[in-house]
Amino acid sequence: MVFQIKTYNAIAKEGLQKFDGPDYQIDQTEEPDALLIRSQNLHETFIPNSVLAIGRAGAGVNNIPVEECTENGVVVFNTPGANANAVKELVLASLFMAARPILQGAAWTKTLPTNDPAVEKTVEAEKKRFAGTELQDKKLGVIGLGAIGAMVANDAYRLGMDVVGYDPYVSVDTAWTISSRVKRALTLEEVLATCDYLTIHIPLMPQTKHLINSEKLALVKEGTVLLNFARGGLVDNEAVLKSLNAGGLKQYIVDFAAPELLAEEKVLVLPHLGASTEEAEVNCAKMAARTLKYYLETGNIKRSVNFPTVDMKFQAPIRLALIHRNVPSMVGTMTIELANHNINIVDMINRSKGNHAYTLIDIEDTSKEQLEKIVAKLTSVEDIIHVRTIENQAVHF
Repeated sequence: MVFQIKTYNAIAKEGLQKFDGPDYQIDQTEEPDALLIRSQNLHETFIPNSVLAIGRAGAGVNNIPVEECTENGVVVFNTPGANANAVKELVLASLFMAARPILQGAAWTKTLPTNDPAVEKTVEAEKKRFAGTELQDKKLGVIGLGAIGAMVANDAYRLGMDVVGYDPYVSVDTAWTISSRVKRALTLEEVLATCDYLTIHIPLMPQTKHLINSEKLALVKEGTVLLNFARGGLVDNEAVLKSLNAGGLKQYIVDFAAPELLAEEKVLVLPHLGASTEEAEVNCAKMAARTLKYYLETGNIKRSVNFPTVDMKFQAPIRLALIHRNVPSMVGTMTIELANHNINIVDMINRSKGNHAYTLIDIEDTSKEQLEKIVAKLTSVEDIIHVRTIENQAVHF
């Protein structure tokens, strides 16, 4: 079988190379098996019924209609951690820019006349205008300790900062990577009230929209610097501007442009540079491509935002991959249908996530005609959304 991949945006060639070979074609049809995207807004893009999966070369999936995809049996993948180092480095750079008026000083020197022999004296006389503070011994609050937040916390500690982190949902794997010197806060309010710098690293969801609002900003120390390299919607911009004008926040550094922020002197707006490094783009593209290949060729799911992780060794000749609603008796319905056709099950796994579930069933070899009958019968079941058959090609990853 030849899988068709349709790409949007400029996907790094190192990622596209994962599809080299006779089993894949890229951008050859309008009815692809999978989409590979970066920033394409799929809310405004037609998604063909042929699409089985969408790979997002990046962490956020706000540009993808995830709920609609789930209802249609389309698995959505992202690449968590692939751009973490790039974002971390920009956060650290922004901490330095907040502590020291580096950009302002550099901009001022550009205004000096090039033919002034006394320029050095002028600089020495005026440099006090650009005096700053040091990060050492200042307190940094990290809100969200995922891949990026954990890296920021660890490196900020190594810079000599006093670091406290807040994340009630931190995973065990991430917890192992965080330095024991990073203190744990039990509440968000504790972080807001005690830190000199605050940096946000959580996903944007309905329950986290405007997490930083007027109520929360009323708790911050006077002179606090807020950094947002996660998502613009996590912060209520109107509340931030009020806090800046009232002398609560000292500065807001954000990687997401909004009209109301652009002309504000105390706001530094960056043009969404967080993951804009060659290395991050390559890492994201490679991870997204590998994930799509793994799913298309084996049915196994890793790093999906809308379906559970399912990873079963493929040892049988044929695999059935079924996306269905998470309702009682579904597994029984599947196994009974196979039994009615005298098909022996070699292995199977079923996992659920919210209102939907995913089942893999490995079976012994059977005829094409009988397999088509089984698929047709299972597809007709009301709560089964999609059924796919996969032949074992003994592919190595």
